[in-house]
Amino acid sequence: MATTKYIFVTGGVSSSLGKGIIAASLAKLLQAQGYRTTIQKLDPYINIDPGTLNPYEHGECYVTDDGAETDLDLGHYERFLNVATSQANNVTTGRIYQSVIDKERRGEFLGKTVQVIPHITDEIKNRIQILGNSGDFDIVITEIGGTVGDIESLPYIEAVRQLKWDLGEHNALVIHLTLVPYLAAAGELKTKPTQHSVKTLMESGVQADILVCRTEHELPQDLRVKLARFCNVTQDSVIQSIDAKTIYDVPNLMLEQGLDKIVLKKLDLKSETPDLKQWNAFLKRHKNPKSEVTIGLIGKYVELQDSYKSILEAFTHAGAENEVKVNIESIHSEYLNADNIKLKLSHLDGALVAPGFGERGISGKIEAIKYVRENNIPFLGICLGMQMAVIEYSRNVLGLEDANSTEMDENTKYPVINLMEEQKSVTEKGGTMRLGLWDCELAENTIASKVYNQKVIQERHRHRYEYNNDFKVQIEAGGMLATGFNPETKLVEIVEVPSHPWFVGVQYHPEYKSTVASPHPLFMAFVTAAKQYKSKKKKK
Repeated sequence: MATTKYIFVTGGVSSSLGKGIIAASLAKLLQAQGYRTTIQKLDPYINIDPGTLNPYEHGECYVTDDGAETDLDLGHYERFLNVATSQANNVTTGRIYQSVIDKERRGEFLGKTVQVIPHITDEIKNRIQILGNSGDFDIVITEIGGTVGDIESLPYIEAVRQLKWDLGEHNALVIHLTLVPYLAAAGELKTKPTQHSVKTLMESGVQADILVCRTEHELPQDLRVKLARFCNVTQDSVIQSIDAKTIYDVPNLMLEQGLDKIVLKKLDLKSETPDLKQWNAFLKRHKNPKSEVTIGLIGKYVELQDSYKSILEAFTHAGAENEVKVNIESIHSEYLNADNIKLKLSHLDGALVAPGFGERGISGKIEAIKYVRENNIPFLGICLGMQMAVIEYSRNVLGLEDANSTEMDENTKYPVINLMEEQKSVTEKGGTMRLGLWDCELAENTIASKVYNQKVIQERHRHRYEYNNDFKVQIEAGGMLATGFNPETKLVEIVEVPSHPWFVGVQYHPEYKSTVASPHPLFMAFVTAAKQYKSKKKKK
């Protein structure tokens, strides 16, 4: 194929309509027809990346192999496509302006006045085309964050207008995701919000080629005709996106609506029936579990489920693979204590202590780990969860009562978790953690070695603090083993307690690498352990 095709996904009326899921679903349908497809997200906020954002602000921060801290939508992209994303797949306004300002300081604009048009929009266009120019993809889908009409989104919409003109007919199209609300009092669906949203988009010089309409009710044919007429699109370009039971239903729903066909027709590409056998086999297992388990997700951001989006989806993948329904019970660590711990955790079949930063909720995490360790409940600790497991063990088994992380107490007598050596000279917060893919060598005859069934693995990281090797001999002598470590730095990556049926803590984030096509082995093993624990509990 001589030219990479570009698809732009914009949103109107309301945020949280699901641009990312629509983009990922369309990409899945195109990929299933043999087209090399990728997705990128353009975020209009001025942060350089979401790495410094509180999870309550923006949900989880997703991390790529090459160490990019990105929007959580990139997690959807990878989970649907089973293709790794990179720094180029997420661009923010902060990064755009930083790049332009750096160029101005270097004199690259030859003394000209630097303006939004053309300099900012040119930078946006260049970032959009990086993936297409790589030669690795036939189709690049670009999701524009925010809502049409937002001041911060205007430069992106202008860049889309210019790029659509630059690329020419059949090489680019715009999909506009909008809302068709149902007014119960009137008993009818209303098209006016969509009409106004399309009008706003047109005021910026961009004509939507396809409308995807989020709705709670079926769109009747006469309403589709009305939308087509008032929004200047063909009738087959009005696509219904009705609420689904699971995000993994959306590719099939879009297939039924013919979204892939109309897209390929407008891009002058051949359309075939997508091969969704593997996808639908996953869906069948997911919807027809043979048993169920309840796993406690213990964290301090549980009020916002997007804070742990990748963990929740990894359980979905692992559950389907095991033909088990995984019921996740969110438990706020800030409200856990010795008095209520049994009430909160005794019924669980497994407990995952989640990642996080800072001192809030730490004592509750430690109480939770102590309870599941002493009661032989399967345990998985991720990042901070692993560090808390080391602290709990040091305090309650080794007798190091003051054991802590220097993140929580700089003056602790027993800093079993300490700031990484290379982090001690770091002053800036953004993009300075240990990030991205790192090697981990596994010890033989351990849970980790059986789970992965290989000697060296690669996992994604996001942390500043680490297991303090000065205490390694003492901790291992007490019964908690280091079973995975970085072969170069000797940083401990995995801890296990062999006397416990299934107790694993990992410094890395396995949830980032779980996809529909490749469920993460650690989550699969954890769900299996929870299933076995429940079975034994029933027999007692």
